[in-house]
Amino acid sequence: MTHPAYSVDNGKLKRTRLTPHLVSTCHQNGIFMTSETQTPPGILNEKIRNIAIIAHVDHGKTTLVDSMFRQSGILRENEQLAERAMDSHDLERERGITILAKNTAIPYGDYKVNILDTPGHADFSGEVERVLTMVDGALLIVDAVEGPMPQTRFVLRKALELGLTVVLVINKVDRAAADPSRAVDRVVDLFIELGADEHQLDFPIVYASGLAGTSSLSEEDALNSNMSDLSPLMETIVKHIQAPPGDKEAPLQLQVSTLDYNDYLGRIVIGRITRGAIRMGQMVGLFQRDGKLSQHRVTKLYGFQGLKRIEIDIAEAGDIVAVAGIPEVQIGETLTDPAKPEALPLISIEEPTLKMTFSINNSPLAGREGKFVTSRQIKDRLWREVKSNVSLRVEEGDTPDSFVVSGRGELHLSILIETMRREGYEFQVSKPEVLTKQVDGQLCEPFEDLIFDVPDEMTGSCIEKLCQRKGELRHMESTGGRTVVEFKIPSRGLLGFRSEFIRMTKGQGMMTHAFSEFLPWVGDIGTSRNGVLVASEPGEATSYALKGVEDRGIFFIKPRTTVYKGMIIGENNRSQDLVLNVCKTKKLTNMRSAGADVLEVLQTPIEVTLEFGLDYIEQDELMEVTPLNIRLRKENLDFKRST
Repeated sequence: MTHPAYSVDNGKLKRTRLTPHLVSTCHQNGIFMTSETQTPPGILNEKIRNIAIIAHVDHGKTTLVDSMFRQSGILRENEQLAERAMDSHDLERERGITILAKNTAIPYGDYKVNILDTPGHADFSGEVERVLTMVDGALLIVDAVEGPMPQTRFVLRKALELGLTVVLVINKVDRAAADPSRAVDRVVDLFIELGADEHQLDFPIVYASGLAGTSSLSEEDALNSNMSDLSPLMETIVKHIQAPPGDKEAPLQLQVSTLDYNDYLGRIVIGRITRGAIRMGQMVGLFQRDGKLSQHRVTKLYGFQGLKRIEIDIAEAGDIVAVAGIPEVQIGETLTDPAKPEALPLISIEEPTLKMTFSINNSPLAGREGKFVTSRQIKDRLWREVKSNVSLRVEEGDTPDSFVVSGRGELHLSILIETMRREGYEFQVSKPEVLTKQVDGQLCEPFEDLIFDVPDEMTGSCIEKLCQRKGELRHMESTGGRTVVEFKIPSRGLLGFRSEFIRMTKGQGMMTHAFSEFLPWVGDIGTSRNGVLVASEPGEATSYALKGVEDRGIFFIKPRTTVYKGMIIGENNRSQDLVLNVCKTKKLTNMRSAGADVLEVLQTPIEVTLEFGLDYIEQDELMEVTPLNIRLRKENLDFKRST
């Protein structure tokens, strides 16, 4: 067992590792200090621990934090805690995922533990990367049944690159088929594969059930349900995660890691104080990205307690705070002492891998459902998003009314689109395209690690489809009637695959993927989507017309849906596109009324959702997004029948 220790080298604090035998010797010589011996004045804030919760999606990060809340004593007796309390965003609750990194603080004895809950999806890697710069250690949550997954690799790689102390938490040990030993072995293999050094491999292990709020340091006790509360986990955090280094007497340095906004206070900066102290009402300098230094007064200073922000007068090195009074600040910039300004290195974020074009809605139904419809309003909203969403890039498009938006994946971009439509924006988006770059003079494209879990009888068809999309089979394992398959595949090969995967597996398959690396371009990737059915006339679709052409394919609309010329209304049974008139009505006669077809039974149409549309559209098609509807259309509304 080793302990964190510090030496002073040319006036700089340097972290080393000591065995217990050397701790006392070095301390007596005045060379090293450790948290187990004493805290040097102005060097460590011993009663603070800053940790991040990192894991693959759905491995129980947010649920574990809920249990830590309940056992911390910060809730009143009559106070109710909502399930997944940290997921406060509407989309997070609806989708069951964490999108935005959030921070909170809970007490444990004399210690204050700042906890940062991070997203598990690699699409939100920018949130993960900037949050990890604020902490000294990480809880790596791994499902006892599934073991490490693609996003586990991504978040762990980031933690190891930053030199963070990692505590492994094998979660959901109370699940049927839980195999903690196998999960630990696979995590060790992952550490080695990612190039962890000897000290990083010496990580503590805690077994837990986040839902039950129990933990243990013994695998045997965990499997026999002989676990206590989360005290073993909290003790491990206090013992193994180093106290935050930083001289509270030195000039102020605080790096902006997250931005919030309040109608009364304006922009709010959230970050960790690297050194020095910050006080309510003091003047601070803002070191901007372009090297300019501006001065501002701190109008409000907040600390964190549970899910709440509490007003404080002063905060010192090592703590995480929220600061108001700094307008036009961007993520990665530094708050500093105006008299002795020093900037911290800017946060480095991995580049986007996917792009799409946002433009104003120019369909015949434009402006009927949205509140914000002009190019100026869309542009302002996108630029506002860039200031807080560090993984996003926005550039001017080919026309004044279009903008190229680049992100880390389909989910990343779809969350932005859904957020904007809920805010009242109306616009159009193009098919997502991968971003390429030159590496050593060779054209390269992004590749992803893909894992899917399907019933045994469906494995062959899924493998066949992925191989057609230039995927490379890496590993396959079958247990209990289901098969887990690992692939390396170009990001292009996954565009439009999710909906096809759901159909092939009849909803029984699970698929996850994460960005891996840029590799040489693999050439054209064929897709097997059929042609589409396109409306030839504007108006209201009738059941009479739909029944007459029902044998042509599957429809995306139902009777009385308003359509326009060039709108995609369904998928053809054949490979070519087909133009249809779905607004025809039955002629009046003296024998039968025109409304006599209302009892016609039609096939259930496919619901056009945001994710379905992004997966489905092709290069010559667009998705129209409004607060009320998602419509698919041809880019050229005067579309003619394909040959």
